[in-house]
Amino acid sequence: MDFQKGEVFLLDKPYEWTSFDVVKKVRNRLRIKKVGHAGTLDPLATGLLIVCAGKATKKINEFQDLGKSYTGALVLGKTTPSIDLETEFDSESDYSHITTSEIQAAADELTGDIMQVPPIYSAIKIDGERAYKIARRKEEAKLDPRPVSVTKFIIDASNLPEVKFEIDCSKGTYIRSLVRDLGEALGCGAYMSELRRTAIGDHRVEDAYNLEEFIASLERD
Repeated sequence: MDFQKGEVFLLDKPYEWTSFDVVKKVRNRLRIKKVGHAGTLDPLATGLLIVCAGKATKKINEFQDLGKSYTGALVLGKTTPSIDLETEFDSESDYSHITTSEIQAAADELTGDIMQVPPIYSAIKIDGERAYKIARRKEEAKLDPRPVSVTKFIIDASNLPEVKFEIDCSKGTYIRSLVRDLGEALGCGAYMSELRRTAIGDHRVEDAYNLEEFIASLERD
């Protein structure tokens, strides 16, 4: 492999690693400066991360523009400020009256071209500072809604309060925001308990390297 000339790697991001952690690991091993990823995954998410090295970093925007696919789970009846398990529970509500058809109807309302407010616990910058840093200081911050497209939002509510889901969406879509908005539509709140990115365009996680195996293979070369 000619890393300076340019290489693209499909990696399966481990749980609790940041996307930057993965890039840093690859950069340190390759000993070249130009390494980047095409689409951030939250630390508590796993799955497909496209990493570009050398001149292939010019392709990052091209990959970022592709649609994304996810599988995961949400839990009804509880909320957290981060909408996932990064932060502590801050509310609890009864969900026992909610039916599967009501959950699917709420998911259907979040399908198509919609306006979505990103989570405050996100890497979006507000006046030059990451929103999550403001949120962790418990300070007020406002993020404007933005247009996104959700082409598939399938739910499996056979094991409430857990709801499994499959989602296909455009770039810039926050799955945690879909979970938050679904919980609010049902009147009981929800948080995301699991998320895995399964595809970016035609690139699939089944074809990705395990990170540690990938690093080990580089060390053997």
